[in-house]
Amino acid sequence: MQFLSLETGVVIAIVAGGVLLVAAIIYFIWYVTTKNGLISLRNDMEEAYSAMDVHMKKRYDLIPNLVETCKGYAKFEQDTLVGITRARNAAMAASPQDKAAAESAFNSELHTLLNVVHERYPDLKASTQFNNLSRQLENCEHEISNARKYYNAKVKILNNKVEKFPSSSVARKMGLERKPYFEIAEVERNAPQVSFDDSPRVRL
Repeated sequence: MQFLSLETGVVIAIVAGGVLLVAAIIYFIWYVTTKNGLISLRNDMEEAYSAMDVHMKKRYDLIPNLVETCKGYAKFEQDTLVGITRARNAAMAASPQDKAAAESAFNSELHTLLNVVHERYPDLKASTQFNNLSRQLENCEHEISNARKYYNAKVKILNNKVEKFPSSSVARKMGLERKPYFEIAEVERNAPQVSFDDSPRVRL
């Protein structure tokens, strides 16, 4: 009887060890798969941000030409030109964490500049150079808008993984946290349209 009890104990120990080993292997595979998935999502998000940043830089590059065009009109408000230049420089220098706020401030100054032209300077509004710049700004805005939507979609996917169990436990070990969406201020969403001809067409 004692021999049988010993043999039974060995079998149970072997079975228990086998179960634990299988569980450990399954956990290891799940952990590695989840971690690699989170790394891919983080890289996708960073790539999306880089693409958006490229389009924003293209728009920043247009501002000096826009300012110089407006400077050609002696009576043009200098405070407006100083404001858009300062906001552009701040947005270009902003860190990723501060980029959305800096972009909102820049957009606000850009709206102010374009509205001033539209309301007070019909000759400047009709300028070929100004219209070319405005069209390029419009194209940049569309590109930024599409890139921002793509970036925010990647942020949403990553945030779901970071916050939902069980992937959240892996995210914590990796030091991943919820990422903010790249959103513009509510005032910018309701900004008036700026037209450069008789029919409203351009909205920046």
